[in-house]
Amino acid sequence: MKMKNTLVHLAIMGSLSIASSNVLADSDHSKSCAKLPAWSTLQGALKAAQNEKNGGFGLNMWATVVGRDGTVCAVAYSGANSGSQWPGSRVISAQKANTANAFGLDTLALSTANLYSATQPGGTLYGLQASNPVNTEVAYRGDSARYGAVNDPMVGGKIGGVNVFGGGLGLYDVNHKIIGAVGVSGDSSCADHNIAWRVRNNLKLDNLTGVNGVSGDSAYPDNIVYDILSASLATTVDSVNNSASGWGHPSCTPEATKISSVGLPPVR
Repeated sequence: MKMKNTLVHLAIMGSLSIASSNVLADSDHSKSCAKLPAWSTLQGALKAAQNEKNGGFGLNMWATVVGRDGTVCAVAYSGANSGSQWPGSRVISAQKANTANAFGLDTLALSTANLYSATQPGGTLYGLQASNPVNTEVAYRGDSARYGAVNDPMVGGKIGGVNVFGGGLGLYDVNHKIIGAVGVSGDSSCADHNIAWRVRNNLKLDNLTGVNGVSGDSAYPDNIVYDILSASLATTVDSVNNSASGWGHPSCTPEATKISSVGLPPVR
């Protein structure tokens, strides 16, 4: 009887501990995500962004927003259901959001596209992509039927992960302060960047005027940079990855490249 009472006591204490942890997680989530868009707003911004040409395959997309501490605040998709987009892109979108937030500052904005060349073998940031692994317990927990819904199981957790191709952008409030990031995935990496740019603009969280970047254009500080040349043309460019700036990204299609240079709105 004593053993039975002890087991019951431990079970009750365990339940209370889990309940307490959930309360703390909910509290942390509310605090981290207070200034960021709700699920419905994110989904609306994503769908609106896809109404314009992006230079890719025209596929449905995933989008994730994280808070400044890396907490996942919302996960949405643009298709009819969670299977209407590449399933693998759900976690990639969260990884991109985490990256743009993790390496963004009030004074310097870096998109995930900006990290491509620097993280290639011999590059100045080589190995960065392996520095903060995805938290798989957060990424794949819960009921898959809720993926992309308002109660996606990733929400409230810290996803981690570092992604080094287009689709992740820091989110900046009206005071030009970074408050988190958005990640978009589900098409070519160049189209992902273009769509993420429009999503951020639709959310009115692209207040980067005065914030530095590596693009060389103050109106587009963290825009994708297409300056990777073929080896036969590389003379004065980076000897490792042929990027003139060291922050270049490969071109996917001529249309995507053109959109990034003349078809995207400047930052606020």
